[in-house]
Amino acid sequence: MTKEKTRQLHKDVAPFAKSDKKKSIMQLINTVPPFLILWFLAYQSLSVSIWLTLGFAVIAAGFVIRTFIIFHDCTHGSFFRNRKANDIVGTITGVLTLFAYEKWKREHAIHHASSSNLDKRGIGDIWVMTVEEYVEASKWQRFAYRVYRSPIVLFGFGPIYLILVTSRFNRKDARKKERNNTYLTNAILVVLYTLMILLVGWQAFVIVQGSIMFVAGSLGIWLFYIQHTFEDSYFEEESEWDYVKAAIDGSSYYKLPKVLQWATGNIGYHHVHHLSPRVPNYNLEEAHESTPPLHNTTTITIKTSLASLKYRLYDEDKKMFVGFKQVKDRLRMPRPSIDLKPKRTSYDTK
Repeated sequence: MTKEKTRQLHKDVAPFAKSDKKKSIMQLINTVPPFLILWFLAYQSLSVSIWLTLGFAVIAAGFVIRTFIIFHDCTHGSFFRNRKANDIVGTITGVLTLFAYEKWKREHAIHHASSSNLDKRGIGDIWVMTVEEYVEASKWQRFAYRVYRSPIVLFGFGPIYLILVTSRFNRKDARKKERNNTYLTNAILVVLYTLMILLVGWQAFVIVQGSIMFVAGSLGIWLFYIQHTFEDSYFEEESEWDYVKAAIDGSSYYKLPKVLQWATGNIGYHHVHHLSPRVPNYNLEEAHESTPPLHNTTTITIKTSLASLKYRLYDEDKKMFVGFKQVKDRLRMPRPSIDLKPKRTSYDTK
């Protein structure tokens, strides 16, 4: 894509990068109160059937995802024009979704600035190894990577670790504002959860809140995973990396049924979001439909998205994701006598 076409693409999307106060307020109204009501219904249904409770929990989880999209827009400064309004609503929705606003805002900004850049992996993304890195890695590193990329860890233990560990602690290089926001979020959660436990009992609270947040977390990670992990996804080294290509070719259009599209805040139009993060979620669909070049983005459906589970490694030579089975022959080949070290990534611990 030429620079001229790139500039034109940004011009075409620019009109949609404007928040609408009425739409934003309406979205808050049709998202947060329904979540609270569903939480209450899930609690009340415990006396009837645990399965009914889980049913309410799954529906409530959809509203948690929608709440998270509001939180997400606030971190980009796209939900309201007023920065302070974004910060306040972002912090509140961060409490509801268990994410510290300033911390996630910083890490997500890094993700946008480095998405699909092979030399800048490690913050705000899912661990991806190239075929070459995997072949050159030690047996322990390969084992750790295979465990990490297994569905039970990625979508099962992943949400628990994300909510209880990484979201609760600041990075060593976090600035004062970020640290204080994390402390504030954690303090509010301690007070709020203590009050809820005193009100409904710890068993009921764990069942209801635990079920809702686990389902929401698993689905949230799935959404993020599928929109960057598809067969011909774009990845390049720093010298060849291009922001627009990373947005258009490194992010998918996840075409969902209307009810799921609504629940996920149109985040399926992920290519539009990466191209212009200032487009609020309620304008993403219109921006996509009104910009013909964006129609060529890789489109994935629920059925075809399941294939992404087999994509574990990125092949730099073929410019595509492959599975572990496709590198078995490479692993059987004798290693060179020279002590080759794996290409370092930000995931290395040494």
